[in-house]
This record gives sequence, structure tokens and C-alpha cells, in this order.
Amino acid sequence: MNIALLGYGKMGRAIEKIALQKGHKIVLKTNRNSDIFNLENVDVAIDFSTPHKAFNNIYTCLSNKTPIISGTTGWLEKYDEIIAFCKKKNGSFIYASNFSLGVNLFFELNAKLAKLMKDHKGYNVAIEEIHHTQKLDVPSGTAISLAKPILKNYNMQKWVLGVTNNDDELPIIANRIDKIHGTHCVKYTSKIDEIEIKHTARSREGFALGAIIAAEWLINKEGIFTMKDVLFK
Repeated sequence: MNIALLGYGKMGRAIEKIALQKGHKIVLKTNRNSDIFNLENVDVAIDFSTPHKAFNNIYTCLSNKTPIISGTTGWLEKYDEIIAFCKKKNGSFIYASNFSLGVNLFFELNAKLAKLMKDHKGYNVAIEEIHHTQKLDVPSGTAISLAKPILKNYNMQKWVLGVTNNDDELPIIANRIDKIHGTHCVKYTSKIDEIEIKHTARSREGFALGAIIAAEWLINKEGIFTMKDVLFK
């Protein structure tokens, strides 16, 4: 398939490497200065740009009936607008806070654990995430995705960045350390023990491979999907 890479940073280059290994072609690359681009001969677009570019990239692709997947976080205040526009255009769109196959399995494990823990209120729960210093959004989109089933099952009101003393708030501790690809940890702590699940990314290849698999899956489909659709349906 012919791929447009919307955002040609470290993730874009990692995706390009795997795409070429799988026999695909990269027919368009954009950077943070690219506002207008030609989608002719593009089968699918993959957006790993910046928070202020992602909305325009996705909107442009949907306007041109180009299937698009996006792994850019930090723009989701406009997510509902994109969903409405995608439906209007009968477009094809996948958004994921994380395309890693391992992380999406971790999401399922986290949701299952949250259901198991909902009747055990003697535990305090917290999320910790660590990323490289160039990551623009804090906390990570992955950490926010992890928070959703915990909030639901623990009847909490919201997540907060940093430590909190309120029982109805879920703390997300975010750290930025150079050369860390991404670590996410969910901890349930009581006076007598601690339960912890953790995912550690060792390279960008896992994210890149998942993005390519999602792009391959999206071809010839219409609608709004998630990585759960790609992997488990």
C-alpha cells in the first residue's frame, strides 16, 4: 500500500523502516511546517505529528476520503468534532493513544484488574508513567487511557496530575527522563500488600509495527475504530 507519513520525526522514521520491510511504499512525508499536502495516490495516512497539527491532518484526510490512523495525543479536546466529521464524510479513522500491541494487551489486563479490584476498597490506586524528555503532552495519552476503567470501577470523579489526598481523584505521576521510550505502571497499595502491573517499551519498533498493522487493517473499511477492533475483533 502507498502510505503518507504525516509527521516525520522519530516515530515517522521508525514507521517508514518497518513499512518498507513489509513491502509498502512511502509516497508522502510531512513535517511540522507542512500545512498543505497532496494525497493523490495515497492509500492510507499515518499521523504521528504534533498536537497542534493533528486535527488539521486528520480533517484534511477525511475531506479527501483518505483512510487515516492517528497516534498523536494532546489534541483530544477536538476529538468529538473529528468523529462527527468522519461520520458525515463516511470516512475511515482509527485513533489510539498507543499502537503498541503489548500496550493494547496491557489495556485489557488493566481493565480486567480494575473490575476485580472494585469491591476491595482497602487499596489506594495510582498510575505512574515515564517518557523521554521530548514528549510534549503530560500525562501521556496512554496513562489517560489506563485511567478510564479505573475511574469507572472505583467510582472516582477524575484523574489528577500528581499526588492527591482526595479519595475520588486518581493520581497520575508523570516523569520525563531522557532516552526512555515509555513505561506505564498501575499500582494498588494497601497496608498489607501491593499489586502492580507494568508495561515497559524497549524501543519504538513496537509502536511502529502496531501502526502499520492498523493501517493494513483499515484499508477498504468505513467507520471509526480503535486498536481493540484491530486486535480483538
